[in-house]
Amino acid sequence: MTEQTNTGAAEQDNNPQFSLQRIYVRDLSFEAPKTPEIFRQEWQPSVSMDLNTRQKQLEGDFFEVVLTVSVTVKNKEETAFIAEVQQAGIFLAKGLDPASMSHTLGAFCPNILFPYARETLDSLVVRGSFPALMLSPVNFDALYAQELARMQAAEQAPSVQ
Repeated sequence: MTEQTNTGAAEQDNNPQFSLQRIYVRDLSFEAPKTPEIFRQEWQPSVSMDLNTRQKQLEGDFFEVVLTVSVTVKNKEETAFIAEVQQAGIFLAKGLDPASMSHTLGAFCPNILFPYARETLDSLVVRGSFPALMLSPVNFDALYAQELARMQAAEQAPSVQ
C-alpha cells in the first residue's frame, strides 16, 4: 500500500503543473501634457498601443511575467495623453517541456494579464478626465507565433562578414 502511495506522489511530481500565484501592478504612469487646453478642442483621437512582455525565473518553479502596455492618444496632431502599465504576475510552471514552457510564459501568461492591464489603463484614463479607453483584445498566441517565425528567419539569414 505504501508503494502505491509513493508511486502516485512521484507521478504527480512529473505531471505538468501550472497555477497563478499573484497578479499585481508593477509600474503605472499617466501623462497629459496638453491639459487643460486639450479639453476645449473637438475630440478626434487616434490611439497607438505598444506591447512588450518579459519573464524571469524566481526561485524553483516560480516565474514572474511582466506585460507592459503603453498607449499614446493624440487628438489631431497633439498628444492628449500617454498611459503605461506594467501588469505582472507570479506563476508556478512545473514539469513542462521547453517548447511548452516558452509558449506558456510568452503567450498564455500575457493572455491572463492583459484584461487586468486593460482595466487598469481604462480606469487611469477616466481619472484623467478623458473618455474611456476600450482597448481591443490581443491574440498573444498569434504574436508569439510571429515572434518565433521572425527568430527562425533571423537564424536562417546569412550573416554578413
